[in-house]
Amino acid sequence: MYEKINIDLMNNSGIRIVDLRSDTVSRPTPEMREAMYRAAVGDDVYGEDPTVAELETRAAELLDKEQAVFVASGTMANLIAIMVHCNQRGSEIISGDHGHTFKFEQGGTAQIAGVHTAVIKNNEDGTFSIDDLRKKIRKNPDFHEPISSLIIVENTHNLCGGKVLPLEWLEKVQNVAQEHNLPVHMDGARMMNAAVYLKVPPSRIVKDVDSVCFCLSKGLGCPVGAILAGTSEFIAKARRVRKAIGGGWRQAGIIAAAGLVAFDSMIDRLQEDHNHAYQIAKGIAGLNSRYFQVNLSEIHTNIVIMNLDPKISPKLAQKRLFTVYATDPVKVSVQCSARDDWIRFVTCWEVSDEATKMAMEKIVFVLTEIEREIQDPGCGTQKLDLAYLQTQAAIEAQSKKSKL
Repeated sequence: MYEKINIDLMNNSGIRIVDLRSDTVSRPTPEMREAMYRAAVGDDVYGEDPTVAELETRAAELLDKEQAVFVASGTMANLIAIMVHCNQRGSEIISGDHGHTFKFEQGGTAQIAGVHTAVIKNNEDGTFSIDDLRKKIRKNPDFHEPISSLIIVENTHNLCGGKVLPLEWLEKVQNVAQEHNLPVHMDGARMMNAAVYLKVPPSRIVKDVDSVCFCLSKGLGCPVGAILAGTSEFIAKARRVRKAIGGGWRQAGIIAAAGLVAFDSMIDRLQEDHNHAYQIAKGIAGLNSRYFQVNLSEIHTNIVIMNLDPKISPKLAQKRLFTVYATDPVKVSVQCSARDDWIRFVTCWEVSDEATKMAMEKIVFVLTEIEREIQDPGCGTQKLDLAYLQTQAAIEAQSKKSKL
């Protein structure tokens, strides 16, 4: 999923690069760089960095939570939240089976926090069954069982294509949690995208959760950092855990300054990223292909998941989108993520209207080329080795089967 590319080599060739791998590749805006240069700083471990203090205060107000703390990443924020909420050995969290904390945080829940995870199958919209949630909660566990201690939801949901969780569903989760005296944590890495999509304040998105984190370094464009928010008691414990896992900042105001700029100028503009993602999805959907599919009604935010026919290797398609031949009508290298049977495109502030148009043209051209080669191997494009394509797909399918 994480493919390193040689940007300098590509730029020197005069080829236009449109990087759609993730919104994490976005760089700070000129206004952020200026604010970082001029930021007032102090030692944050002593609580003396005024810019960090302002960022945390404004974040708490934005979310209508008692307090917030500035941390290095969303992964760190989630880990801290889990360690605070699950404060007894033998604890268990309940999560969707496609949740980021379960799939993409290196098992830190178990590896570092010593906490077990029980998973519920995610629905296509990022939710999971409320009935299944009730069943997963261990009522009066005996000494053979772990102790249900926390419910985690993800909003927007990455692997479900940037879907926004319905507010009514979040209320139902909170109602079940209260019945069993359990806290709910939201991995809200892209929750600002959810707020923009639903046209509600960020505080409404997190009304029904006890703690929440969101990233400054994704769609908001900051170079690094995330916010974790909750009650005053929760944040006091979170600061202690942050220090224990090496997250104590010193003159962190230099990067916190970018977050203040993001609050002022980057939240509402997320709608542009959503529009660009929809344009890309619309171009793919317009092919009416049986080999490459997106559902336009499911494009909520800045993420497009394109599903591939089993005949096609995602890695090979990814490589072709990256590659530019002399005969290609569009001299664009499109960077994207590939995994299992899908390819992901993610937009951010640095992907302009023009870049979106060029990327869509390249994507449509390549997908049409691949489909033509599959249907007519002798068509003479000589851009793809169909036998290799099919062989790679077979190898990947067999590999996945052997792991089951």
